[in-house]
Amino acid sequence: MQTYCKMTLEHTMYYEDIAVLTYTINYPCFTSSCCPVQNINNFYYKEAKDREDYCRTILYRQALEDAKATQERPFNSYEFVSAFTITYNTKCMVSLYMDSYTYTGGAHGNTIRTSNTWNLRNGIFIQLGDVYPLTPDSLCRLRQSIEQQIAERLQENPGTYFDEFPFLTNENLCLDNFYLEPCNGILYYQQYEIAPYSTGIPTFCFPVWNIF
Repeated sequence: MQTYCKMTLEHTMYYEDIAVLTYTINYPCFTSSCCPVQNINNFYYKEAKDREDYCRTILYRQALEDAKATQERPFNSYEFVSAFTITYNTKCMVSLYMDSYTYTGGAHGNTIRTSNTWNLRNGIFIQLGDVYPLTPDSLCRLRQSIEQQIAERLQENPGTYFDEFPFLTNENLCLDNFYLEPCNGILYYQQYEIAPYSTGIPTFCFPVWNIF
């Protein structure tokens, strides 16, 4: 198993004496005595720098224009927070997801989730098809399992998914949106794709057949 530490890029940006944007970008840095991890560390460092560049250019310009246009004080500062969670870290496999939260005013911000699963022996991504068979029958069972999990949740908490969820789960299913846990895999949907904001990011368990 490899170890990791949390690295951080953070800054507060101003318009005159007004803080208009604060960003905090966390990313992992791995160490391992048996697997090469430098390319993976470079990958996450570049991702973090790309997010920082987005904050310092596009998001800051948007916050600046908003601060100049509004007369309300104190200004409701923009915020960007990117944080990772390691969900599987065994032998030469690592799986994690990254949640990037952006607030630009209003009642609440929005979160986008991304995820990666790595084979550290060769430093390449593990695809869903590497751990779950992507045959037509298996995909049909996967969709049925997602619908069943939603139906069970709706019995306990009505209104937590859109009425059209059978159509929406199929329409918005992305096979890249998965990560591994010790006993199963997790598929997820982005906010608003199949459920209201209050539900958060919906996640669904599926069996993993081929973890090596």
